[in-house]
Amino acid sequence: MSKAAAPANPPPPMPTSREDINGTWRFLEWGVEQIMSHLDSGVDLRTYMSLYTSIHNFCTAQKAVGQTNLTSNHRGAHLLGEELYHRLNEYLKRHLQGVHAEMVKHSDEALLTYYIQQWKRYTTAGSYNNHLFRYLNRHWVKREMDEGKKDVFDIYTLHLVRWKEDMFGSTQNAVMDAVLRLVEKQRNGETIEQSKVKEVVLSFVALGIDEADSTKTNLEVYRQYFERPYIEATQQYYKNESSTFLAENSVVDYMKKAERRLDEEKERVPLFLLAEIMQPLMKCCEAALIADHAVLMRDEFQILLDNDREEDMARMYKLLARIPEGLDPLRNRFENHVRRAGLLSVEKVADQGESLDPKAFVDALLEVHTQYATLVQSAFTGESEFVRSLDNACREYINRNKVCAKNSARSPQMLAKHADNVLKRSTKATEEDDMEKMLNQVMTVFKYLEDKDVFQKFYSQTLAKRLVHGTSASPDAETSMISKLKDASGFEYTNKLQRMFQDIQTSKDLNSAYDDWLGQVLDKEDKKGGIDANYQILGTGFWPLQPPTTTFTPPPSIVKTYERFQNFYTQKHGGRKLTWLWHLCKGEIRANYAKLNKVPYTFQVSTYQMAILLMFNDSDNVSYDDMLAITGLQKETLDPSLGIMLKAKVITASPEGATPQSGTSYNLNYGFRNKKLKVNLNMAIKSEQKQEVEDTQKTIEEDRKMLMQSAIVRIMKSRKTMKHQLLVGETVTQVKSRFSPKIPDIKKCIDILIEKEYLERLDNDELGYLA
Repeated sequence: MSKAAAPANPPPPMPTSREDINGTWRFLEWGVEQIMSHLDSGVDLRTYMSLYTSIHNFCTAQKAVGQTNLTSNHRGAHLLGEELYHRLNEYLKRHLQGVHAEMVKHSDEALLTYYIQQWKRYTTAGSYNNHLFRYLNRHWVKREMDEGKKDVFDIYTLHLVRWKEDMFGSTQNAVMDAVLRLVEKQRNGETIEQSKVKEVVLSFVALGIDEADSTKTNLEVYRQYFERPYIEATQQYYKNESSTFLAENSVVDYMKKAERRLDEEKERVPLFLLAEIMQPLMKCCEAALIADHAVLMRDEFQILLDNDREEDMARMYKLLARIPEGLDPLRNRFENHVRRAGLLSVEKVADQGESLDPKAFVDALLEVHTQYATLVQSAFTGESEFVRSLDNACREYINRNKVCAKNSARSPQMLAKHADNVLKRSTKATEEDDMEKMLNQVMTVFKYLEDKDVFQKFYSQTLAKRLVHGTSASPDAETSMISKLKDASGFEYTNKLQRMFQDIQTSKDLNSAYDDWLGQVLDKEDKKGGIDANYQILGTGFWPLQPPTTTFTPPPSIVKTYERFQNFYTQKHGGRKLTWLWHLCKGEIRANYAKLNKVPYTFQVSTYQMAILLMFNDSDNVSYDDMLAITGLQKETLDPSLGIMLKAKVITASPEGATPQSGTSYNLNYGFRNKKLKVNLNMAIKSEQKQEVEDTQKTIEEDRKMLMQSAIVRIMKSRKTMKHQLLVGETVTQVKSRFSPKIPDIKKCIDILIEKEYLERLDNDELGYLA
């Protein structure tokens, strides 16, 4: 308030009597008018103090009169304080009528400018008047409010109440329309005075007077008269804009625009709006910009998938994630797309039939998984529901594809073969990191296998052969793979695999002990004539090894060698029996009759081939009948073993080209030539491999029956009685981590257990447990 400037009009005289309401009000009204209408000049300090004193004198004089002449305490102060309060109230009404009459002459930005100017002037004056009438506030107003009068306010709040009732109701629509037009200009790219909107917001907030406590404000006025129309106008603006834009532009371009518009609205809030508007405002923008056009965007999703438009898919994901259930159709389409891509990828390699390369098959599975797992992370932020869709799709195409159409066990079988190739010494993985990467790829596919028991059987067989034949690329890699399987499927799943490793280590220790024993019991001559041999003792319950399919009479030199070991082992472990697995044994024979640069060739052979070739030490010509008689081999084993040696031209048939049969004889080929000094003749026999696969399948079926039966017994033991259908469902739940059981198979197992008197049938389709 300026001290230097003089009042615009001379003041009336100060009241001569302290009780003179008319004289007091004339003097006060002049002072209030100076404050309300002439803020720039205002009143000087001396005059201001005179005004303040006159209010004080008037109120205190009336208090004294009230105590002398009236029966009710302070009644006089009540009556005369009320008179002063009401005269100020009437003055404010008249003042605002003039302001309103001037305001209606303005429109748009001029209206906002005038509204804000008058609001600031009025509220500033209200603050000064509140201080001027402080004595009235402290005494009369306070007593009235304490007594629960709802229509009495402190002087500053009275100013706000008068503005709300005399100005706001008739101007707020015009003010709000001007605000909305201003904001629309900004949305259209024009620069605006944002402070104008901010001032209007603050004025609406200030008018939210709490009826229960006039000293507090609420947001009811702001919400009803600013927030609601602002949101409605925003929604309508974006409805119109989005429809127009989509009619002329692509969905991808629209998504970019929608994304930009949402960011703009979010950034606009802290500039001139209340933070409370953020949630409803964004919700309305999302409805107009996204929800109303969600169907169009979802229809575009398949095109984006087909063309690997990762960035656009990420944009669509972020937009549709903003609305309720916006992503569900996308997840379904993504799942179907990945499943189709996986099936198509497998189809490309499936035509090779039985000769299908396991690596090609697994690569076909992984190619699709890797592509879309990367997409889920980059475009869909690794969201759990999209991960679930990916998992569902991969589970489908890995377990139900063209390769396993006739045999559901083909996928796990092929994966086990691939793992075998990875872990064999011939693998191309030279670095440890490469090996670990390849093992992780195996585990990626393994995670989706439904028939994990099939993989376990075939994997344990290939592991057994790698360990027995010493063809593992790395013991660390083998251990790492078993550890991964253990983490994925539990201790029980890998228990036998770990025991196989223990047997190999025990066998190494045993061979060392045998060599020491041999050095003590044999003289130098005996050792010189013996065969250099290595033995592996494999526990019957842990190794998935089939017994030989043929009879066999080992050559005397082999008999002599293994009998020595047998004597040693029997002395060390008295109660154990050794069973020789001749079909898994192998060795090396030096061909002194055929040399490469004066160095004899070395043949790597099976024990059966060794027995055949040792017969040529006694004669250059051996008949087929003698081979059958001396080796004791069956024709199904002898013929393929001869076939490999014939193909390699180690021996020749007489007559030439004769098939293995009675009357055929075989000669050593003294003219044998080969580029390698070591020649491998120990090839797998296809008929034996086929038989092994069939035997494994039978074993799997038997194991599954036992697993289902044990699960049923466990369930019934804990429940005692159970409905048939519930028992079937619970059994499926318990065994599905190992394989996908068929309902008829479970019912057969229940019938078997009833026959064995583990279970009994009760009334109402219930089953009971028999202890």
